[in-house]
Amino acid sequence: MAQIKLFGYTDRISVKPGEAVTFHVSADGTSAADAQLVRLIHGDENPLGPGFIEEEVPCEANGRWRVEKQYTQLGSFLTVEDPHKKLALEGSMTLFGFVFVGLPGDGRRQCLIGRWNNDKSTGYCLGINQEGHLEFWLGRGDEVDYLKTEIPLLKKTWYFVAATFDAKSGKATIHQESVTNRYNGLLGGVAPIDYRSHVAETFRFRQKNLDDTPFLIGGSRDFHELRGSFVSQNFSGKIDRPGIYDRPLSRGELEKLLKGELPPLDGLVAYWDTTEGYTDSGIGDTVVDIGPHKLHAKGYNRPVRAQTGWNWSGRNDCFRLAPREYGGIEFHHDAMIDCNWKPTRTARLPETLRSGIYAMRLRAGDGKGLGEEYVVFYVRPKHAEAKVAFLVPTASYLAYANEHLSFDADIIQPMTGQPPIVSEIDVEMYKNLDFGLSTYDCWADGNGVCYSSYRRPIVNMRPKHRMSSMGVPWAFPADLSIIGWLEHKGYDYEVLTDEDLHLEGVEALKTYSCVLTGTHPEYYSERMLDATEDYIAGGGRYIYMGGNGFYWNVAFREDEPWTMEVRKLDSGMRAWNARPGEHYLASTGQKSGLWKNLGRPPQKLVGIGFIAEGFETSRPYRRMPDSYHRQVSWIMEGIEGELIGEEGLAYGGAAGLELDRYDLSLGTPPHTKILASSGGHSDNYMLSIEEILYPYPGLAGSQDYRIRGDITFFNAPNDGAVFCGGSIAFGQALPARNFDNNVSRLLSNVVDAFIKAGPLPGSLWISEEKQWR
Repeated sequence: MAQIKLFGYTDRISVKPGEAVTFHVSADGTSAADAQLVRLIHGDENPLGPGFIEEEVPCEANGRWRVEKQYTQLGSFLTVEDPHKKLALEGSMTLFGFVFVGLPGDGRRQCLIGRWNNDKSTGYCLGINQEGHLEFWLGRGDEVDYLKTEIPLLKKTWYFVAATFDAKSGKATIHQESVTNRYNGLLGGVAPIDYRSHVAETFRFRQKNLDDTPFLIGGSRDFHELRGSFVSQNFSGKIDRPGIYDRPLSRGELEKLLKGELPPLDGLVAYWDTTEGYTDSGIGDTVVDIGPHKLHAKGYNRPVRAQTGWNWSGRNDCFRLAPREYGGIEFHHDAMIDCNWKPTRTARLPETLRSGIYAMRLRAGDGKGLGEEYVVFYVRPKHAEAKVAFLVPTASYLAYANEHLSFDADIIQPMTGQPPIVSEIDVEMYKNLDFGLSTYDCWADGNGVCYSSYRRPIVNMRPKHRMSSMGVPWAFPADLSIIGWLEHKGYDYEVLTDEDLHLEGVEALKTYSCVLTGTHPEYYSERMLDATEDYIAGGGRYIYMGGNGFYWNVAFREDEPWTMEVRKLDSGMRAWNARPGEHYLASTGQKSGLWKNLGRPPQKLVGIGFIAEGFETSRPYRRMPDSYHRQVSWIMEGIEGELIGEEGLAYGGAAGLELDRYDLSLGTPPHTKILASSGGHSDNYMLSIEEILYPYPGLAGSQDYRIRGDITFFNAPNDGAVFCGGSIAFGQALPARNFDNNVSRLLSNVVDAFIKAGPLPGSLWISEEKQWR
């Protein structure tokens, strides 16, 4: 009997009561699943806490669902709408373009440019064979003629490539010339390599075209009896300014194209100028054909734009400065943005549904392991009424979505100080490329993944999940510890997502007296950062519950809020590094990387910022002298002793995983009070890389005084205020002993004060001091 597996996702993650949510589900080993809407309250099964808590909710969609196996189109490519079949050439032709190959000779055939049907062996294509040679082939169904170069293509090298076919004589040629300069490739002029190859041969027949075969850049049409038509033979690498003629160009004409001259109009069918369309705010997926027929190409699975082209000179590092040098469009055969599964069920949510974190729980078979799935989404209120908002860090969930660190990151075990604990769900996610990658992973060609989307199953945006490399909940299931605390304490709260904050700005927050973050709000767009700053400056009271927050600058397109872009560069704790010249976001035109390197370190916003990370142990905080100051002593009411957070669900303490500290040199408001600090961290805790100018002995937890988490507080304008927990483990300490602990008590003191109208306790002293001065 086949093993039962259930996976799903929704078309949107932020909804309101009464709205419809569409669920996309794929199943193996079953044709039916039992569905139940649940409200998620606590997601960590650690026996030191309250355990997993959910609440079943009546809904018209509850009951038996029909499910089926669904298939995902992997790989990024361009497809061309050609209603008049201008590209269905059955005679003479020339194909040309510039290419930068990511994975030559990896055993796969890769299609660059053409109208090729892999299933029927018809059409034409310029591509790369399994051994890495440039190849040109024509097919008529029963036979294929092909021609290849003598010299294989080298990885990370720009070439001008072309193929011609003269239907009268049958003569076919293929051309390969390096266009490497001092900046644009892996190897320089000192490497004694001959890159060129020019071959000619007589073909026996003309190509035949099928009506339903599309013209593709970066792939070919294929067919499978279960999934139907799909795209295979995907290319990994960059393509710059490809084109096609209905006649064979001469060697002299090809030489002019090689030099970057515009193609002659005689016989030109299409010329996709990949440098067209850039704006100061980025570029989209449409690739403009400046030829006579305007056969524009459209990207699938988000081919990466804003990439350097064949003629990048190294002088300008951004497409906004030199768009003609940014014609490179990068493709990956394992890219995936949207599963595009058929809808399984659309459910209208109850009108009376309270705001919170929900999931459609699906079960089949014994309902355990892979036979159970939680398809998570977030319900915000129709009209904001509560005083407290929990801001769900969905951008950070996207960054870590389906991370492969335990399997692929060489550094993971020395970094975490422990071997991974891998479940069957982790294994399924890893071996199933249909689920896509996280921004902590690399595509097969070694380039870092810069896009992530929630239109796919995200196995770590599920309750009960434990990050396999660390053995503790991370991000979503860890944040449910804060939800569980809000529920246990009986606070009237509502939830919002990063998507809401990005789309609506400060309007999404301004009705709330108090906003709490998740444990790890690491990824922030400029709009999100602006809205948070405006909320606090306008009198909002903000509780930063985590560590390593407000760190990476990310972007979303206006029309696709489900897809996030980030580029890792310059500095920061990062799994990959963007190549030179490719540091700017195609979605917005802004430079990515750390907010600190853009002049907006998190200390300027909330008073503390990332200093170190470590895994395997957590520590308590110790009260600092500021905690006894009359301005803030109310925060410590009911706290006995000097230590805070001696227990927790993340390695047994409240200060751990990732730590943030006070730093006046980076913009911490000078009146900020340090209430408590951690210390004595193990040497598994290492100073964050952006803090290091030169490496030297003594940068580990037991040696460097800077490696600590700080609990801080400061008053902001208009009766606003900011309280910070100082580490990721802070929020996961709340559930210890069923929420009966001093971290829980301390946070209650803060929230109780923040939700009351009027000045905060201690504010009267501030006013008196100012008057006295």
